[in-house]
Amino acid sequence: MAHKVHPKSFRIKDAADWYSRGYYGERFPKLLEEDFKIRGFLHRRLAGIGISEVEIERFPGRINVLVSCVRPGLIIGRQGQGIEELRQKLQMLVFGGNAKKKGGADLKVEVREIASPWASAAYIGQSVASQIEKRMPYLKVTKQSIEKAMTSREVEGVRIQLSGRLNGVEIARTAWLAKGRLPRQTIRADIDYAITEAHCTYGVIGIKVWVYKGEKQQKNQN
Repeated sequence: MAHKVHPKSFRIKDAADWYSRGYYGERFPKLLEEDFKIRGFLHRRLAGIGISEVEIERFPGRINVLVSCVRPGLIIGRQGQGIEELRQKLQMLVFGGNAKKKGGADLKVEVREIASPWASAAYIGQSVASQIEKRMPYLKVTKQSIEKAMTSREVEGVRIQLSGRLNGVEIARTAWLAKGRLPRQTIRADIDYAITEAHCTYGVIGIKVWVYKGEKQQKNQN
């Protein structure tokens, strides 16, 4: 059998970095659980805005939450009201509304704009999922998404894989389409990878997206 490895973890410290990083100390299990709660909350609350990544940096007395998305203006809101409200809700989620009892930690939310949405595997997956939920034919949606992604300068190859009761058929199966180069065995290959789900009346469709953006030079190990 083939040995499958997550493309992100396969390239950690060579062409990629962890989504959670910083100072965790002896409270590592509890703080890592907080990271999962933060990500889950943001993906639920900001669904449809096109979130690509949620990175969390921890320092003594400070937490930075970095959100990469397609439409940052919808998060920031007028005069920053939206992002301030989001920060307060995250503060309630993490500290229960009383940060001082937790050592006075300060939580900061930073929103970054994705310059090329169709070069983001997460955005492509969310776009495919939303169209499949509207009962669009999966083959048409997949082909159109791949063509749009290949128009981006930095994209050299795309692969989209779907699993489940495609188009509502009785027997579940797996189908995929690809275009361009996609060297998944090469560590220096810069591959953006994302998993998402389309929740339909006939069941859940799993969607995996690989986007190849060329090669990155490995960091000097000496």
